[in-house]
Amino acid sequence: MTDIPAILAALRRNGLGAVLIAIQIALTVAIVCNSLSIIQQRLARAQRPTGIDEPNIFTLNNLWIGDPAERAARLQADVAALRSLPGVVDATSDYSIPLRGEGENGWVTLKPEQKIPTAWTGTYYVDEHTLNAYGARLSAGRWFTATDVSFVPSAERRFPSIAVVTRALANAMYPAGDALGKSFYYASIPLRVIGIVDRMEAPVTPLGFGEPYIENSLFLPAFTVFGDYLTYVVRTRPGQRDAVMRMASGKLIEVSRSRIISRLQPFSVSRADAYRGARSLSLILGTVSVLLLIVTALGIVGLTSYWVAQRRRQIGVRRALGARRADILAYFHTENFLVAGFGAVVGVLLALILNSQITAGLQVAPMSPLFAAVAALALFVLSQLAVLWPAWRAASLPPAIAARGI
Repeated sequence: MTDIPAILAALRRNGLGAVLIAIQIALTVAIVCNSLSIIQQRLARAQRPTGIDEPNIFTLNNLWIGDPAERAARLQADVAALRSLPGVVDATSDYSIPLRGEGENGWVTLKPEQKIPTAWTGTYYVDEHTLNAYGARLSAGRWFTATDVSFVPSAERRFPSIAVVTRALANAMYPAGDALGKSFYYASIPLRVIGIVDRMEAPVTPLGFGEPYIENSLFLPAFTVFGDYLTYVVRTRPGQRDAVMRMASGKLIEVSRSRIISRLQPFSVSRADAYRGARSLSLILGTVSVLLLIVTALGIVGLTSYWVAQRRRQIGVRRALGARRADILAYFHTENFLVAGFGAVVGVLLALILNSQITAGLQVAPMSPLFAAVAALALFVLSQLAVLWPAWRAASLPPAIAARGI
């Protein structure tokens, strides 16, 4: 049986090396645990659904040139032309789309004099075609009709006193689930809920400042003709998106050449652009984690090899007295078990402390202690594998040669 007191005595004689390895393991556990937690959460968020028919949607930006007198008429002519293309399910316009981070956001309250917002929200100005153009699902109430949006917004009256909200925003305002038909205030403007959309992400930057309310979308019926620039959203039948994209620009040019068309792209590109930072951060953290694991493993191999070289005579004497190779292997593995185990336990504590500091700054959920423990166990197993080679070399030394210390 491996002599624990003898191992502890040997570690005291080589205290500096053991402490350095324990510290290295602790820091590696703390950094790797938090890195893997951030990577897991970032990649999971990058895969979450927006609530729209992403595979069959493309967008294009339109900038009218000159000073058109009838922006509303030009807008209606453009979307009518896009809807007439073969393979198009529907089309609409807006200043913002999900994941772009280009749009209006505000707050909602249940009382006009309320100082603290009930919830924050991202806002869409929509028409009667928007729900179908995005392929979102209405779970309660109704969507807007042409009558609801048959006006041009003005400084005096931006929209009527009705609104559609997402399920998340409805629950934030009325947790009991009875938001339909209820009233609320959007920046002190009274509104009434006439419909609830199951899910559609707000037009805010994901993983940014709008992350806490990314599912809180507010839909208001209004022609979005505040300026010359807007985005057209086109939804096609399955498998026809690319073909329709090739025709879209030409169709709009037929309507009017006084425009600049840009950023014609499938929605998948918008998703890739929105989460490029998340993927880059994950790659960086993953690379750093791998390098730390390699450095830690090499440190364990180097220190164990050094200890083996120092104890060649001791190993030879033990072998001459009847110790088996398995006993020598067990000795060094137990020694590493004590050092790495101590480092792993300290590393878990450091990981949880570090996680509590970065949770708010990076907008990540707190790391589970179980997650940290599993990561520490994985690193502990790696340390046992790292010590295997020098321990095997020590166990393979012939007793006579090892006893001479050469």
